[in-house]
Formats: sequence, C-alpha cells, structure tokens
Amino acid sequence: MTKPIILAPAGGFAAVTAAVRCGADAVYLGAKNFNARRNAENFDDLALPETVKFCHGRGTKVFVTVNTLVTDGETDALIEEADAIAGSGADAVILQDPAVMRLFRDRYPTLPRHASTQTAVHNLDGALYLQDLGCETIVLARELTLSEMEKIASRLTTAGAEAFVHGAHCMSVSGACYLSAMLGGRSGNRGLCAQPCRLDWRCGAGDHVLSLKDMSLLRHAREMADAGITTFKIEGRMKRPEYVAAVVTACRAALAGERYDADTLRAVFSRSGFTDGYLMGKRDKSMFGCRTKDDVQSADRVLKSLAALYEKETPRVGVSMAFTMSDTGSTLAVTDGEHTCTVTGAAPEKALNRPLDTAGAEKNLVKTGGTPFCVTDFTADIAPGYMLPASALNALRREALSGLLDVRGAAKPWPRSDAPVPARPEKRDRGRTGVLWARFADPLQIPPGESFDKILLPVERLTPEIMETFGERLIGVLPAILWPADEEALEARLAALKEAGLREVYGDNIYAIPLTRRRGLALHGGAGLNILNTEALRHYEEEGLASVTASFELSMRSIKSLGGRIPIGAIVYGRLPLMHFRNCPLRAQIGCAACRARGELTDRRGVKFPVECGEKKYSTLLNSVPLHIADRDLRGLDHLILWFTRESAAECAAVAADYRAGRKPERERTGGLYYRELL
Repeated sequence: MTKPIILAPAGGFAAVTAAVRCGADAVYLGAKNFNARRNAENFDDLALPETVKFCHGRGTKVFVTVNTLVTDGETDALIEEADAIAGSGADAVILQDPAVMRLFRDRYPTLPRHASTQTAVHNLDGALYLQDLGCETIVLARELTLSEMEKIASRLTTAGAEAFVHGAHCMSVSGACYLSAMLGGRSGNRGLCAQPCRLDWRCGAGDHVLSLKDMSLLRHAREMADAGITTFKIEGRMKRPEYVAAVVTACRAALAGERYDADTLRAVFSRSGFTDGYLMGKRDKSMFGCRTKDDVQSADRVLKSLAALYEKETPRVGVSMAFTMSDTGSTLAVTDGEHTCTVTGAAPEKALNRPLDTAGAEKNLVKTGGTPFCVTDFTADIAPGYMLPASALNALRREALSGLLDVRGAAKPWPRSDAPVPARPEKRDRGRTGVLWARFADPLQIPPGESFDKILLPVERLTPEIMETFGERLIGVLPAILWPADEEALEARLAALKEAGLREVYGDNIYAIPLTRRRGLALHGGAGLNILNTEALRHYEEEGLASVTASFELSMRSIKSLGGRIPIGAIVYGRLPLMHFRNCPLRAQIGCAACRARGELTDRRGVKFPVECGEKKYSTLLNSVPLHIADRDLRGLDHLILWFTRESAAECAAVAADYRAGRKPERERTGGLYYRELL
C-alpha cells in the first residue's frame, strides 16, 4: 500500500494552523476571487504568500483552488490572480474551467495542475482525458463505489487519483448542479452556492429528500489506499478549525490502522450521522439526513478538547544538529537534509569548574519545544576545558531553528513563460439566424410532419426505423452521467449505431470527447460542458467538436459576445436540468414502481419539480416551469435547441410554432438566467 497524502480544507488561517499542526500533508484553500467557496474567509494577495511560507516551513504543501467558471470580462482579474498564486510558490492549483487550465498551462507550464471535483469525473474516459490535458491529480466523483475508483485509478499512469474521505455530500454530481443558480442567481459553479437543497424538499412521506448525510469513509481508508487512491481529501472549507483538527487527526489514525474517535467526529459536525453508501454501493434511504438541533448542540462538548490539538507547534520536521566549539567561537548547523542554516555564537570562556561536553551541549540544544522541529541526530566537536553558558546555547538554538524555518518557507515563485495573454473574443455576425434543433426524450413526442434542422434523441431510443426516417438530421444524445460499468456497453452501442448510419452525437460531459474520437463520430458539445467564455470555446474547437451549446448560466448578451469560430447554440426552451442524482430520491422514498418515471419533488412552498429518469442509472431534477423565450431576439446564434422532456407531440408542435413565429407564449414560463446577471 502506497500511503496517500492527507489533504485538508482551509477557509482561513486558523484552519490552516489546525491542519498543519494536526499532521495534514497538504492544505487546499482559495484566493479571493475564483474559488468554489467564495463565502469563506479565503486568502488575498498579502495573506497567501505568508500562508505558503508558514506551511512550507512545517513541511505542508499548499494547493490553491481556482475552480470556478469564468467569463470573458474576468480575464484580466484571472491573470492577476494566477500571477499572485505562482509568485507565492504554492504547490499546485485546482481547476475546473478549460479556460483556466489553458491559462496556467501557457503562462506557468511547470506549476502542477489538479482537476477539481467540479470537472465531474465519474468514469475512466473522463479521467484519462484530463490526464492527457496534463492534470497531475484528478478528483474522482463522490458518487463512485470503491471498485469503480479502483478501475479508474489502476489505469492512470501520470496522474494520481484523489477522493473525498470525509465531509458533506452534494446531492447532485459536482459540476452538474444549477439549482442555486436557477432559484436565486447564486451559482455553485461560480463559488456562491446558497444550498437550497438543504431546505425541506419532500417526496411521499419523506422530508429533506435532497439532503444527504455527510460521508465518512475513514474506516475504509486502507481499502481505498489499496485501490490506488493517492490523495485523501477532506471536505470543509466553510467549517471551523476544530472540525479540521478532528478529521485530520482521525484520518492519520485510520491510515495507520489505529482506532479513531468516531463519536468526536460526529459531534463536531454531522447531518444525522454519516454514510458510506456511495463507496459501498448501498444507495438507499439510509443515506439521507439533515442538520438537526442536536447535531448543532453536540459540538459544544468537544470544541475545547479539539482546539487543544493545535494550540501548540507540533514537532513534525526531523533535523540534524552539528555543534562546534573552539577557543575562538561556537557554531551550530541545523539541516533537514535539504536546507541548512548555520549560525555563529559567542566565544567560550575557560572553565573554572565543569567544562562543556557533548552531553551538556546536547541537553540544551535539542530542546526544540515551541518549534515544528525535532532533533533526530546530534553531533558535537568541543574543545576541552571551555564552557559556554546555557543562555548562549539557547540563543544559538533559537537563531538556528528560526533561520531554518525561514529558509524552508522562502518563496520559490514558478517561472512565467513568454506566452501571450488570451486573445480578445473575435467579433461574430450578431445578425445571423440560428436553425432550430429539437431534443426529444422519446420518439413518440416528435410531431408528425416536423421540419427541424436536427432531431436529437437519447442513444438508448435509437432504432433502425428512426435512423432511416431522420437520416443525417439525427443526433444521438449521450447519457449525461456514465458510470464505469456502463462504458463498454455504450461504446459497443455507438459502434453498432455508426454501422447503421449514425454520424453525430451530443455530449454533456468530457468523457464524450475521447469516446467519440475513438468511434469516429462528430461531437456536439452540450450545455453541461459549462462553457462561459471564449477560451473554453477555443479549447473545444481545438479538440475537434462540431459545435457547442453555451451554458444556460450565461446571459444571452454574453453568449452572443463569445468569440471563437466554432458554431454556438443555446437551449431556448425546456425544463432545464437542475441536478443529476445517482441516489435517486424518488427511488429511495417511494420506489421505482410507484414513480413509473413520472415522479416529482415538492419544495417547501409546495412547488412541484419533475424528475426525469435516465434508464435507472441516474435521474435529473428539472425546473418547475419551462424556459420559453420565443418572443426574444435570438439572432446571433447558430442553432436554437428546444429541449422536450414530458411534453406530448401536440405540445411540442405548439412550442415549435411559437419559435417559428417569434410569438410570446401564453403558458407559465421563465427566462432562466439569460436575462439576469449571474453572481
């Protein structure tokens, strides 16, 4: 078993201190602007270098999160933040947006890049794709089982596999949640999730059905290490330092095969206890839980003892000391094997009584309390007949250890290349009229006599008859979520469909890129790729995509201002997806037989939200009302997608007629985020 590193969260400097002193190998934290926890304290341009210095001096690495989506208008601020991170000497950056990956790759090519959980890696193709992009570590989706993690980790060659081992569970697959953005304009993809899922959503007799218990996988720590997980990640950048101390301490014990205090972990923070349901493949009602009054009050009894864990420096760094004393002076050299600090002290005096010997010098010089150092080797070369007072020896020790700490923590900025900054967006024809595409959940929804430019259908619904009917207009829609066990079957189906004449597919996740490349199919990038900026468009253009659909979190004005040359479309009608679930709350609460793939969830105001079933592999929470903007100016796009879910063929025809006529609909609707500015 290769021992994984323990990666601890730090929302502020107190949490950094707790993580470091309790034995974390690395901490992850955010700078001020582009991180997925923008409401945390975080670290500005002044605090970040000092924090890196503090951590490096004590042997702890620092990973900085730049894991939000960015817009074209934020390019200058992003470059400024990248320069500050590289200048601080941080050990790696954690990224989501392809545009940010490209910026760091081009500007600071030697600074290690890690793929955030926001990249939604839930299968082998997704992981291998990010490895090929140069990511040195890839965070696997929290929804994977132990065997699925092992399957992915075993195939990685230049990248490590990182997995969460303790902390909060998002109900949705990370990077694929738009609930907070659609309900309140606060995007999780932009670091401002308001956690509306933790409110009282209901299904049947169940309450809080979008709130999962926190995960705790520490009892499986050695199994996960054996499965190839190289980094154990702890969730919690919004949590208090006592929480960080508790989990890091428990994680160290678990990796060592020792008992850890599970009761203290639950007391400091839990939501009705913990679950290991995803890791063990037990996805059922037992995984759900919410934060209760008892959960909140239980923390009071453990905070004081947990604070004591990081109250003082922990001597984690072993050093060798070499002391020399002659009649002309004294020196002390301290080294950690890589860095050395040598200091000169006072000249000794002739001993009147007891001269200083090796034992006496060692007794004073190895007292490293209050520092992060412990002496593992001590040597001395002392001229006989001389003495040096304890005060002089103590001064030597303090100066040498302080100097070594400074040398270890000295900033080592990453070198910047001479690559140019990203080019400004190219101007496109803002007057072009986009062709109409329609996606149907089922072929029975397709209106007789339709005349859409493209027909999109799930690949599971494609039959020889459908392919013959629609021919080259047909685009097969890939599953938004694909688990490792289903990869081989999907690839075999695509091979058969291509043989039958299929030429184009639509994909919402990065796994689609290597998959369609192997199968020789044209790929249209979906809204799930979360494209908010021109550099991301350029990335997917270079990857060979036939077209892309902009994120529906971006304003319509911004979509029309995107550069690049690849055709751009937008979803302009439909109940937009808000979350993707692996543990379907409907199946957990009422069962599939009662749902019959027509289930709904109800929010605390009584509003009903449909849930679309994805072949019982995953499910999707849809918005309560459809996006419908037929009466808006939609010029400046290459294609407009009508995304039908539960509509009848007649309803689909009526919607299409609205768009062809530019007519305002009479039914209830939303403009989504296209005409609001996203936070």
